[in-house]
Amino acid sequence: MRASAVLVAYLIGAVPVGWMVARAFGVSDIRSHGSGSIGATNVLRTLGRRAAIVTLLGDVLKGGLAVFTAAALSGGDPVVTGAATVAAVVGNCWSVFLGFRGGKGVATGLGALLWIVPWATLAALPVFVAVVATTRYVSLASLLASACVPLGAVMLRYPSPSAIAALVVAAIIAARHHANIARLRAGTEPRLGQQSGTHSPA
Repeated sequence: MRASAVLVAYLIGAVPVGWMVARAFGVSDIRSHGSGSIGATNVLRTLGRRAAIVTLLGDVLKGGLAVFTAAALSGGDPVVTGAATVAAVVGNCWSVFLGFRGGKGVATGLGALLWIVPWATLAALPVFVAVVATTRYVSLASLLASACVPLGAVMLRYPSPSAIAALVVAAIIAARHHANIARLRAGTEPRLGQQSGTHSPA
């Protein structure tokens, strides 16, 4: 049952919300636009605010649903819920429904982490808001906020499986942002509000 719960979490996380939203808004494959990501930021730059909000909410909700379902199937086993948190983010980043391509795990990670380390996650949100407000770099805000969550989980004494899951999620998010990190260092990373063409590196 433990393995099944984690697999279910992966499959829920793998639901390609941004891809489906983009199709509903008239784009056949969001992966051929902008960064190639199916996440809300690329949807925003390609299709605008309304589509991005739907994508963001869908990804957050599926992250929470994945962990909730795994917890229900495992009787709340903290090891399983921690593994399910990671599995949901892995599903979002490497979706079996899209040939193991996907998003960058931020919104899905937010939904999942709100379930297992809620106060640590909420405490990291002001970091995200402050960095976006001052720099307009969503990628930088995502990296810094996700890095704060495992630190907060340790400081708030959440169970070890939850803190470890938060650390792994932060590592996945950092790995998925490797191109953004390179552009931040080069000063070429697009800021929030910039439109992205089909072949933009954003």
